[in-house]
Amino acid sequence: MGDIDLRHLRSFLAVAQERSITGAGAVLHLTQQAVSTHVRQLERSLGVVLLVRTSRGVLLTAAGEELAAGGVPVIEDVAHLAERVRAMAHAQAGTLRLACCPAVASLFAVDVADALEKAVPGLRVTLSGARSPKDELQQLSDGRADAAFMWLPVGSIGLHHAVVRSDPRAVVLSTRHPLADRPAVSLADLADDPVLRPDVLTSPEAERFWLADPRPDGSPAPRGSIVPLVEDCLLEVGRGRGIWLPPQPLEAVLPAGNLRWIPVTDAERFDLAVVWTDRAPQPLITRLIAEVRTVTGHDQRLHAA
Repeated sequence: MGDIDLRHLRSFLAVAQERSITGAGAVLHLTQQAVSTHVRQLERSLGVVLLVRTSRGVLLTAAGEELAAGGVPVIEDVAHLAERVRAMAHAQAGTLRLACCPAVASLFAVDVADALEKAVPGLRVTLSGARSPKDELQQLSDGRADAAFMWLPVGSIGLHHAVVRSDPRAVVLSTRHPLADRPAVSLADLADDPVLRPDVLTSPEAERFWLADPRPDGSPAPRGSIVPLVEDCLLEVGRGRGIWLPPQPLEAVLPAGNLRWIPVTDAERFDLAVVWTDRAPQPLITRLIAEVRTVTGHDQRLHAA
């Protein structure tokens, strides 16, 4: 038995539907001779008789009825596959919109965008600045961004994420703080210091994580003032009105002034992730994750652990 030619199968299915070779030709915009030829070639490939011509049209044999029943979903599956392939090709040649806070963008986002455009011909990657995680989440929600770089937890239902790097936590202290000269501290050392809370986080879960709440001994983290932005938080820390517990890499991109960034030895690490919605082009998101992990060395560190 030879392979089934989809053109021949479509012609046969049209004949089965119309119960007429002439009618099938009209539906397919083919001549009656072309439809008849397709059906004969299909019968030859399968080694069976599929239909019988009569003065009142055509009748399907038992084999023909079986092929008519099973052939329709085959054609539909092929059509859906073609749509998915075209959609992937369109996505590969389209635009991927990434939202990120400037601090994250300066860490690696520019390198990732350049690497992704080089790896995927025709792709354009745009970086959209966001003032805060709340702003990133809004860009994802209203469709202005396909994906964002965000430290977990985000806490929003309906989002997907993949971790691309893991960062240690630091405490930001005023240079006048009693612990300012220590090379490292523990959360127990900070038990009495109120933790300032910039109003930029996306959920109560995220706020608790940034507060390191609860502490390792089960006690609640002392809550400091709520301030509008991270910059305001740093100003308040500099004035000795509290501390902050951010990811250590932010030290490289935020102004130091009269501040000290000190490692916290027993605080849970921050996971930085690519976050995306169901609307995002999945093939490009997959490629994005791979490129980010290459830039950050995330996979290598996992294997070495």
